[in-house]
Amino acid sequence: MKTRTIEIFTVGCPVCDEAVKQVESLACPSCDIRILDLRNEKEAQARAQQYGVKRVPAVAVNGKLADCCQEGIDAVVLRGLGLGVKL
Repeated sequence: MKTRTIEIFTVGCPVCDEAVKQVESLACPSCDIRILDLRNEKEAQARAQQYGVKRVPAVAVNGKLADCCQEGIDAVVLRGLGLGVKL
C-alpha cells in the first residue's frame, strides 16, 4: 500500500500542538505522519534546513514544504497536496 509522508515541524508550543491536531484530523489512513521536534532533534533540524523552514509550525508533504506554511497552516493548501485523500 502506498503512503503519503507528512512531516510536521514543531517546537512544542501551543500553536504547534494545534497544527499537529489539525494535520492529524485531515490525514487519511495511508498518511505516515512524522512529528519533528526542532528543539533537540539533530535530524529534524537538518530536515528543516533542507526544506528551508523559516518558521514553525511547518508541514512538508512527500518532501515538499507546503506553501501555506510560510505564513501558517492552511487546510485548503494541505488538501491540495493530497492530505486526507486516500491513495
